[in-house]
Amino acid sequence: MGIKTPRGKRKKESDQDQKIPVKVREVHFEQETEPVNKKGRNTELGIVTYVFVFLFLLMIGYLVYLNVWKADSLNSNAYNTKQDANEDKYIRGSIYSSDGQTLAYTSVADDGTETRIYPYGNVFAHVIGYSSNGKSGLESTSNSDLMTSHTSVLTQLREESEDEKQLADSVYTTLNVTLQQTAYSALGSYNGAVIALEPSTGKILAMVSKPDFDPNQIDEIWESVVNDSSSSVLLNRATQGLYPPGSTFKILTTLAYMRENPSTYSDFTFTCEGTFEESGASIHCYNSKVHGTVDLKTAFAKSCNTTFASIGLSLGNSSLADVCEEFLFNTSLPTTLQHSTSQFTLSESASYGEIMQTAIGQGETLVTPLHMALITATVANDGVMMRPYLVDYIEANDGTLVSETKSSRYKRLMTEEEASVLQEYMEETVISGTATSLGWYDFTVAGKTGSAEYGSDSNGGTHSWFVGYSYDDGGEADLVVVVIAEDGGAGSDTAVPIASQVFQAYYNYVAE
Repeated sequence: MGIKTPRGKRKKESDQDQKIPVKVREVHFEQETEPVNKKGRNTELGIVTYVFVFLFLLMIGYLVYLNVWKADSLNSNAYNTKQDANEDKYIRGSIYSSDGQTLAYTSVADDGTETRIYPYGNVFAHVIGYSSNGKSGLESTSNSDLMTSHTSVLTQLREESEDEKQLADSVYTTLNVTLQQTAYSALGSYNGAVIALEPSTGKILAMVSKPDFDPNQIDEIWESVVNDSSSSVLLNRATQGLYPPGSTFKILTTLAYMRENPSTYSDFTFTCEGTFEESGASIHCYNSKVHGTVDLKTAFAKSCNTTFASIGLSLGNSSLADVCEEFLFNTSLPTTLQHSTSQFTLSESASYGEIMQTAIGQGETLVTPLHMALITATVANDGVMMRPYLVDYIEANDGTLVSETKSSRYKRLMTEEEASVLQEYMEETVISGTATSLGWYDFTVAGKTGSAEYGSDSNGGTHSWFVGYSYDDGGEADLVVVVIAEDGGAGSDTAVPIASQVFQAYYNYVAE
């Protein structure tokens, strides 16, 4: 850079005689832009890199989630065309009962035409389901298993080279043919449902729903069924039917009262006069029966409505709501089975009449038979709810075990002491209460009946309920049975005899 001197101060070149020192003024130029901050730029670059790495890992994690945890549900989804492609490669696998009976298989004609066959027709209609015109039941939830093969690679390569379709894996269920047929026959002409399961494992041994249909004829009846707006023949009432629980709900009302009064509930007494009134609202016992002075156990066994209406008023609204929330009302049950959500509503501003109705299982409360089976199983299993399941194991065509369902505990929902008290009350129901016809066998039955009213006085009726369990020789509970017979009247009149046949079949044939 050159050095400038102020104008007017420069001497001519001729003045060389005199040497005049020249003062030089240094001029400093300020830089208009700041120097590059390398550290800041590196920080920004690092942030961008981390963001991209995070997004990449998030994408990988989501793909793993879809392919591992959600694979079965995605494969079984009706909108997933992957299974449609598999139909050109695999023959749909078979479904078997726990005792080795074929419940569904695919017949292949000489010309290659495939027909799905259901040997037991209507008996397993809802639980096994159908696989044309959409899918339902196990045909839907186990669709990916039934359209996948885990035979050896060599076998698959050989069959592919010969242009042969491979037989897909088979599903072995927990269902027992004897119990299923007994429950189906016992329900008779009533619409409703019957469920039988093992409380200690969650295995479902029988699941019946009526009205029913023949899955072998699903193509022929499809148009008439779907075009009938009033038809509910395809609905699995065992898992999707919503009913007022009636007096079976008193199991939870009793538990709520015990928790509110842990040291005094055993001293409870009430005088039943057949009717209970409070602020203009009234509750009647069934047929206005007068039970007299009762303690809590007797009131439970006799299913005394007036007693439990009084108990409902003594509870804070939140107490009953808390118990119902803990027992999975208004939320999904711990199962992969397609099911409806049971409903419980009791606001803080509820009237006396609403509170009393709710306490005896009426009002706005609705429940599925499957849900009542899990509540009953929790009592029978000393307070622990197990996850219910229908698939025992999956087996490849060459006999290779593909997967096996292990029974799993969902949660402890009550203490052993609470469960023990409810077990005692349910046994008393059979000894001296509304289910005495179940007290004459070599095994012990404990239960609760229910008569659930619905609709108005002029256009309504009464559903018949029974929920209970059995055990032999003082051991752990063997079997839970739940029955709902629509318009069956009192639980003791209709549901109890149906349950009786299922209990007897279990000990006469299944448990041997």
